[in-house]
Amino acid sequence: MIETDRLGKVFRAPGGVRELLRGRLRGPEHRALKDVSLTVRRGEVLAVVGPNGAGKTTLLRILAGLVTPSEGQARIDGRDVVTDGTRSDFRRRVALIVGDERSFMYPLSGRENLRFFAALHGHSSPQGAARADRLLAEVGLDEAAHRRYATYSRGMRQRLALARGLLGDPEVLLLDEPTLGLDPVGARDLRRFLRDDVIRARGRTVIIGSNDPGEVRVLADRVLYLEAGRLTGQSTPAELGARLGLSEEVS
Repeated sequence: MIETDRLGKVFRAPGGVRELLRGRLRGPEHRALKDVSLTVRRGEVLAVVGPNGAGKTTLLRILAGLVTPSEGQARIDGRDVVTDGTRSDFRRRVALIVGDERSFMYPLSGRENLRFFAALHGHSSPQGAARADRLLAEVGLDEAAHRRYATYSRGMRQRLALARGLLGDPEVLLLDEPTLGLDPVGARDLRRFLRDDVIRARGRTVIIGSNDPGEVRVLADRVLYLEAGRLTGQSTPAELGARLGLSEEVS
C-alpha cells in the first residue's frame, strides 16, 4: 500500500547575516532523510521510531504530499505522491494527523471548525454538517461541539484533529505523535479509540511517527528505527524496550 525507494530530503534555511554578506541567499544544507526505503502492507500499522529530529515528521509530510522529496520516490497504492499529492481525491484517501495541531480557528466552536474543513473537502453544507456531527460524536466531542476551540483542553484538540483527518474517510492514516502531551489516562483512552474504532474496525493502513514506547506497543504491528534521517533496523513492538535500552516497566 505504501512504498518508498531511496527517499531523501535536503532543506536549506534562508541565509543569515554572514551568508548575505558573502552574497549567498541560503544557509548550510540540512539533510533530513537519506536513502529511506520501506514498504507497508495494506492494513498494516507501522511505527517509525526515533529521537526528535530523526526525520519522522519529514517522512510523513512527504507521504502526505505536503513536502517534495529531494531524491527518490514515494507511492501510495501505486500513486506517486509528488504528481498526485495535490489532487483532491488523494487528499481524501490519505490523511496526516498531527498531535501538536495549531491550524484550527480559535474563536470558532469545534463544530464550526469541522464544518469549515468539511466544505474544503467538497462536502455540501448539509452533508458537511451531518458528517461533522457524526465524527464529533465518534471522537467523544458531541457535548462540547458548541464550545469555542480556544476553551478546549489538549486532549479535546487532538480528538478534533482526529475527527478532521477522518472527514474524507481515508484509507491511509499518517499519525505524527498522536498522543503527544496527553496525561496518562487521556493517552490510554485515545490509543484504544485509535486502535479499535479508527484502525482495526476499518482495516486502515497506518504509519505512526513516535518516540513513545507505550504508543507503539498498543498501536503498531511492526517498528522501523530512524536516526539522523536513515533507517537503522526494525523489530516487533515487544522488542522495542530492549532495542532502545529501556526498562520493560516503561508503558
